[in-house]
Amino acid sequence: MTENSVRPTRPAGTATRRSRALPPWSLLAVGALAGGLAGGAYGALKPPVYTATAYVVAVPTAKSDPASALGFAQAYGRVATQLAVLGDAQVWAGVPARTLRDSVQTATSPDAPMVAITATSSRPDQAADMANAVSRAMTRHAKDSVAATNVELQQFARAVKPTEPSSASPTVTALVGASAGGLLGGLALLVRPKRKRADDVEADREEPGRPAAVPGPALAGDTRGAL
Repeated sequence: MTENSVRPTRPAGTATRRSRALPPWSLLAVGALAGGLAGGAYGALKPPVYTATAYVVAVPTAKSDPASALGFAQAYGRVATQLAVLGDAQVWAGVPARTLRDSVQTATSPDAPMVAITATSSRPDQAADMANAVSRAMTRHAKDSVAATNVELQQFARAVKPTEPSSASPTVTALVGASAGGLLGGLALLVRPKRKRADDVEADREEPGRPAAVPGPALAGDTRGAL
């Protein structure tokens, strides 16, 4: 007697789902694309920032020496953003002292008695005005105390109106965003759990409907020979 067993066919949707599965490297592409779009939008929507820098130099009088001038240049660089200086600078800059304190930075050199006053603003003319206003206020305060310090400040270079923004362009922010997005996509690719292939899963799964293999009866001749 012959038993006909019907083997179940594979669902038609399995091949479709397998074809729709995305390759692992797609996480990198999606992350880089999303990061590039976000970075480009940030660079395009954020207002540009302009930077202007003015320089003042400390000059010793006849009663002092260059070493003293270098030391006072360091000191004036630290007090340039104090209220005593910014209170006068806000009148010439046309902005509040708080704006000057948030937008102006100073830098000094350990080798030269010079102070750099850098101002940033969304307007190029305002950046130059703030830098020049602070340098003017510094030289005025140094002149009032020259009898005690024997060092005066002189304007070395005025800040000029910048012609180009100092902030990053949308192209640069898009590249930075794409790099960051690709990095995040790579990290997600590394930490995601590994999945078995569809062929392996189907091989491990027992197929319903297939009859169990039952050993057939042994022939008499075979049994006699074994004995």
